[in-house]
Amino acid sequence: MRFQDYEIPDDLHYSKEHEWVRLEGNEAVVGITDYAQKQLHEIVYVEVSVKEGGKVEQNQTMGTVESVKSVSDVFSPVTGKITKVNAELADSPEWVNQEPYGKGWLARINLADFNKDKEKLLTAKQYADYLKTMEE
Repeated sequence: MRFQDYEIPDDLHYSKEHEWVRLEGNEAVVGITDYAQKQLHEIVYVEVSVKEGGKVEQNQTMGTVESVKSVSDVFSPVTGKITKVNAELADSPEWVNQEPYGKGWLARINLADFNKDKEKLLTAKQYADYLKTMEE
């Protein structure tokens, strides 16, 4: 799905803070959306401040993304334990701009209770509708 110039894959879940979630079994791969990376422009630094093995809570800060324009917090879209951080972003933060839904992922999280988390997440259509309200 697309909204204006933004890619919004149908198979992901989204937060109103512009993070995405891709389910892979009992794990979630998370990152920031195409909309978020385009708003930030050129990303120069990515930090997941919660280390592997650390717990994250839905809607709590899990790191930051720094661009030439600003620094933005990244909020965990789900609750669980971080199993892997994308360490390659330390040397290649531009992947978040180039492939926000691919190589630019931020972390993998072992899910605590996705059914509960899902109540606060949006489908691709709901996220596109949410972006429309931000453009008005």
